[in-house]
Amino acid sequence: MMTKTLESSGSTAATAELWPAQGLWTYDDYRRLPDDGWRYEVIRGRLCMAPAPKPRHQFSLGELYLAFRRFIDEGDLGAVLLAPIDVVLSKLATPVQPDLAFIRKQRLGLITDDLVDGPPDLIVEVLSPSNWMTDRRDKYEVYAEAGVGEYWIVDPDERKIEVFVLEEGGYRLFDQKGPGETIRSHSLDGLEVNIDDVFRIQ
Repeated sequence: MMTKTLESSGSTAATAELWPAQGLWTYDDYRRLPDDGWRYEVIRGRLCMAPAPKPRHQFSLGELYLAFRRFIDEGDLGAVLLAPIDVVLSKLATPVQPDLAFIRKQRLGLITDDLVDGPPDLIVEVLSPSNWMTDRRDKYEVYAEAGVGEYWIVDPDERKIEVFVLEEGGYRLFDQKGPGETIRSHSLDGLEVNIDDVFRIQ
């Protein structure tokens, strides 16, 4: 996700004096940001912002949400949430907005009226030209440190999905699939997703 100044986003209300320096952003600062069409996140105290996602990003995310939602509802396993949703990960991220987050039934207390207060059990991020480095590096590290048990990285350009599982504080590649194949979850036993369905629109 791009890191930019608020002034460069076209926000007329923002001046350098109104906002904290990079590295010092808090959730309270985040809540004061303008509703100007940008997607904001705060990772390790740094404000990150990106433009609205492209149609193929949203199509891929929608297909994944449907697959997850059907599986989770059938088994009464918990809740699956779509961006935009604030997820606060202690001092690591205040907040992030994962594309998709799954929270087990036993941990639904993490969901408050305003946000998800703690690490989801599974997170999915769909890469975009503006955010691929953040998803593969910054969020990859933060999600592991926060204790997110499973992390999916969806790459529309490569038509590929990678599934990482948390082991001893770091992620291990569990599964990786491309066109004509089916990807499966580690923690949601029986959940499988057809890759071609996810990337039908390019």
